[in-house]
Amino acid sequence: MIITHHGKQFFKLQTGDRVIALNPIAKDSKFKTSGFGADIALISTNNSDFNGVDTVIYGDRTPFVIDGAGEYEVFEIMFRGFLSKGFNDVINTIYYFEFDGVKICFLGALYEGTLSTEVREAIDNVDILLVPIGGKTVIDPEVAAKIARTFEAKIIIPMDFGSDQNPKVLDQFLQEMGIKSANKIEKLTIKPKDLAGYTGSVIVFE
Repeated sequence: MIITHHGKQFFKLQTGDRVIALNPIAKDSKFKTSGFGADIALISTNNSDFNGVDTVIYGDRTPFVIDGAGEYEVFEIMFRGFLSKGFNDVINTIYYFEFDGVKICFLGALYEGTLSTEVREAIDNVDILLVPIGGKTVIDPEVAAKIARTFEAKIIIPMDFGSDQNPKVLDQFLQEMGIKSANKIEKLTIKPKDLAGYTGSVIVFE
């Protein structure tokens, strides 16, 4: 699987010809991004910074959109969505799924500092955790680190700490995680056999 970042919480996950988009940025958002064709789009909250299905339509490729809690099986991939709170009590959906043999938890635009018992019991084995850290409209670095540690994920990917946020939030998050600094990467290529080499590793995307 290849993971690339396209701004905010917009990630592209690809294995072979299959592509999953996470919280694509809409064309009418103030944040600029590059689009691509996706087979599946996961939308955690109804906001133009996160719900840009139009961005991941290309040619004849139109994604199957998952935008709420429940269980969905698409292209033989099982997705589970769990309700949580976003900013100003809007609905945010946490997603958990396995793709290319890697178990992924995407927290989306999470704003509440604690997770429900349902979420913690249902999501008990995570290889890659994507967690927002920017504060303001998502959880802050301290809360993000606390939540990240509870999952005991092999790889932790902080997100949503771009130019509209306090530039120090990434440093604060790394400090909370006991890391002095982290090199930024443009993409991550990961296979299930590679996961043994990671234990709570924080990977930062450009």
